[in-house]
Amino acid sequence: MLLIPAIDIKDRQCVRLQRGRMETATVFSDDPLAMAERWIEAGARRLHIVDLDGAVAGEPKNAGVIRSIAEAYPEIPVQVGGGIRDEEKIESYIHAGVRFVILGTRAATAPHFIADVCAEFPGRIIIGLDVRDGKIAVDGWSKLSGHNILDLALRFERDGAEAFVFTDISRDGMMDGVNLEATVSLAREVSVPIIASGGVSSLDDIRALCEVEYEGITGAIIGRALYEGTLDFSQAQALADELGS
Repeated sequence: MLLIPAIDIKDRQCVRLQRGRMETATVFSDDPLAMAERWIEAGARRLHIVDLDGAVAGEPKNAGVIRSIAEAYPEIPVQVGGGIRDEEKIESYIHAGVRFVILGTRAATAPHFIADVCAEFPGRIIIGLDVRDGKIAVDGWSKLSGHNILDLALRFERDGAEAFVFTDISRDGMMDGVNLEATVSLAREVSVPIIASGGVSSLDDIRALCEVEYEGITGAIIGRALYEGTLDFSQAQALADELGS
């Protein structure tokens, strides 16, 4: 089980939100590069970076900061989401050293786009499936689409998506525990690896995820619990490695 620290960037600062609401932002650092270094030194083997301003604006707003992280740590795979809506921006990030690009809004609003970019950038496209009340959320989680999550997931699996990041928005930033039931339910329907997101807050959550890793849940994104110090990353990853072995 790969544990992935989240670095959410708003106004060039590291913040955490509650349930994706921008007005709930808590600033934890004004230096995203230093935060990336902190998690890498703690043993992170991948980073999850979100341009929150970009997600709302529909185009990257913190790309310079993100590029600086990817360039500083070329040996660490970085996955980036937020405001990436066309091939030019995907290519720009990949050229900067970003390993994976996460598409959420664009995937939900123009599903045909995914087949094209999966073919053009094989192995690089991750789909963000962000769900609130059973529906896919778009535009920085500010709106709900009418799409059925399973229908979209099966389509993107056929298109060649590398992985799915599944987020229960109601759990995100709340430290209430991951929605294991919904995550497992999705994993059982697809063969694409699932990265769990939203609510991971304790070693018990790590244990619970490791118990269902065989279902196809290969990773978990951790945010607020790391920043508030209720979960130690090194300890969590060591536990995941032990249970995985």
